[in-house]
Amino acid sequence: MFFRILIKYILGYINIKIEGYFVEKFINKCINENIFFWNVKREKSTIVYINTGIKDFKRLCRIARECKCKIQIKEKKGFPFILNRYRKRKIFAFFVILIAILLIVTSKFVWNIRVEGNNKINQSEIVSMLEQKGLKVGTLKSRVNSQEIINEIRLERADIAWIGISIEGTNAIVKIVEAEAKPEIINEEDYCNIIATKDAQIVKISAQNGIPVVKQDDVVTKGDILIAGWIDGKYTGTRYVHAEGEVKAKVWYTEKEKVALNQVIEEKTGNTEEKYKIKINNFTINLFKTLPKFEKYDTIETCNSVKIFSNFYLPIELVKITNSEIVEKQITYGTEEAKQLSVQKACKKIEEKLQDNPEVLQKYVNTNENNDYVEAEVTYEVLENIGTKEKIVFWKDERYGRKKS
Repeated sequence: MFFRILIKYILGYINIKIEGYFVEKFINKCINENIFFWNVKREKSTIVYINTGIKDFKRLCRIARECKCKIQIKEKKGFPFILNRYRKRKIFAFFVILIAILLIVTSKFVWNIRVEGNNKINQSEIVSMLEQKGLKVGTLKSRVNSQEIINEIRLERADIAWIGISIEGTNAIVKIVEAEAKPEIINEEDYCNIIATKDAQIVKISAQNGIPVVKQDDVVTKGDILIAGWIDGKYTGTRYVHAEGEVKAKVWYTEKEKVALNQVIEEKTGNTEEKYKIKINNFTINLFKTLPKFEKYDTIETCNSVKIFSNFYLPIELVKITNSEIVEKQITYGTEEAKQLSVQKACKKIEEKLQDNPEVLQKYVNTNENNDYVEAEVTYEVLENIGTKEKIVFWKDERYGRKKS
């Protein structure tokens, strides 16, 4: 609809007033004869205003006579009337026509890709993947096979549960739903062991089903069987079960951190300068000629795509460059202050690794110092449930029957 109106604007259109007792009949006849009109406004039951193309005006006059309605031109709009007004200004007319042609040509391409719904997957990764499939900035819209791209991505990416691609104007909108990582679920009818998820020292083991193969104070490594999913009977032989139980154990987390007594850090002064440049695809026009006025600075670029309407982007970006001045600052820590800081950093690293707020039994801190720095080694002793289920896999031996692996 938009492009049809845009073409009408280029070819010229008029706003007309239709007056009479049979305006509904007039409108119906226009529809039956496939006359394109828009922006219909009713003033009274006998008066209607519409917009239509120049070439359809004669046909409208004929229909108005048949319906005994009066017709009157209220406004003339579009390039033909502008050119007529400025017919002596040929350069202006030339540029107007050129801009119109450029708008029509650029409307055939994708000039912006918007990704929605991604929380874990990086946007640049998605855009790069789309480019490999043929959807990128500057691609002809007619060459974009959305369904084929969707099918390929769904086959290749297990972390994307759903993806949809729609092209509106010159804007490609890509909506995705990320797949949730699902832990392996072992059916209660399956035989399984409970194994250690990490190195630890056993504190307490309680088995509801299966046989404990470790005891209190035993040291285990990741992958060791804690509760076996089989029971050896004197008369019944080996019977396999679905192991159930909880294993509490001491787990240790250790981190080291150094803090130099004398440091040089970079600090922003608050002084900034702004510059601008224009990007047209891969071509850049700098709107500044001077060098940055700061000796040392941090740069942030903010890109804004130029658009005429909500989904009609042009292949032009206005880039704002913000330079923030940075100065070097000398900092000297005392020994005690450096100790506290190094311990805090080590503790923070450990606490980032802890899950489900486990009980911290002990915290051990060792520090070493010299003339240049202080080093802290921090160890957390934590009480955790370290058991997880692992399915028992069987293989078949023709001589001895079923064997477990």
